[in-house]
Amino acid sequence: MTTNVIHTSKQSSVVPMAIIAVLFFILGFATWLNGSLMPYLSQILKLTPFQGSLILFSFYIAVTFTAIPSAMLIKKVGYKNGMALGMTVMMVAGLLFIPAAKSQIFPLFLLAQLVMGTGQTLLQTAINPYVVRLGPEESAAARISIMGILNKGAGVIAPMVFTALILNNFTGTVGQALSQTQIDSMANSLILPYLGMALFIGVLALAVKKSPLPELAKEEENSSSSLSEVKETLSHPNLALGVIAIFVYVAVEVIAGDTIGTFALSLGIEGYSVMTSYTMVCMVVGYILGITLIPRFISQQKALSISATLGVILTLAILFVDTQSSIIANTVLVPLGGVQLPDVLLMIAFLGLANAIVWPAVFPLALSGMGKLTSTGSALLVMGIAGGAFGPMFWGLLSGLSSLQMGYSVMLPCYLFILFYAVKGHKMKKAMVE
Repeated sequence: MTTNVIHTSKQSSVVPMAIIAVLFFILGFATWLNGSLMPYLSQILKLTPFQGSLILFSFYIAVTFTAIPSAMLIKKVGYKNGMALGMTVMMVAGLLFIPAAKSQIFPLFLLAQLVMGTGQTLLQTAINPYVVRLGPEESAAARISIMGILNKGAGVIAPMVFTALILNNFTGTVGQALSQTQIDSMANSLILPYLGMALFIGVLALAVKKSPLPELAKEEENSSSSLSEVKETLSHPNLALGVIAIFVYVAVEVIAGDTIGTFALSLGIEGYSVMTSYTMVCMVVGYILGITLIPRFISQQKALSISATLGVILTLAILFVDTQSSIIANTVLVPLGGVQLPDVLLMIAFLGLANAIVWPAVFPLALSGMGKLTSTGSALLVMGIAGGAFGPMFWGLLSGLSSLQMGYSVMLPCYLFILFYAVKGHKMKKAMVE
């Protein structure tokens, strides 16, 4: 028996999709707080670009260690219980930020990020198969796009909430040497927001546990070992290459969303903490285009090709544009009452448009024809989120060797691989291993 939702009518699938939508919003909110947290902690703790990248590394590296165990756990406890457990771990992570803020010990922040990443991995592994299986495979990208709007919409809101709750009392600190009193005050301002988030996630975990969310049908029991099952899953080239595509995609997505604030801080932009919102707005626009165009007017594969090509073009522009130029802002934003921002920051934000369709397109293409191996394949794809750990780290290393702007050159090979997967990689169905 393959992994499919227990037969339900379209009407009865509305409630499950609504519940999943809320969870995608929570995932997005917790994830894209990193875009504000990274430059904020860099300012308080006086971190180098590489040290700052460890904030993202510790969050995303958890995927490497917990994706397969998450799939194994979900097989034992079920998808709904897996979601509740994932949110419980996220609640614990939120509480860990309290001693980290009080002590201002950088490794404690990294530990809190690691635990948060672990909870998110479990939740991601549980909810993504729901979206793929609650309807026809050919329209899965459109459904994931709907969830992506909520996820990235939360990414628009999270930096604004972070700024309103935490940064409002600390204007004029950009480019200034902070006193210990200011540092203490800025660090302590993290406590109440993270406590509130932890309590909210805990209540939501209990609500999901008691919800009418239907369980996915049990997969056939496989007598082979977990290692053999992973090997069998990876013998499908479209899945194996899909994992790599997800890896490099998340690398560029996190670079575009979470380093833009740090780059803005280095350029002396006072509103650095909300820069992630610009990238997320572009991603929401991309998801809306995905819902409108896929599959009615354009295939998943074609959309993926266009996205990768746009990513290549924007990356080249980011590397060579003058950081003092503000032509785009003066033409578009300022006349509409917006702020004047350097073109290079807006081009990084525009990467959100290029990135939006990649996950919705790659995930169903990679899981196509996986059958009883779907949950393991899903876990391996989610494991590709580890790209969010290594992408910013390489960006930090390159930035330290040259400049923050040239650090973005790490994105170029990533987009080129995504283009390869869109054109050829997803079509490779013959098993690599017998």
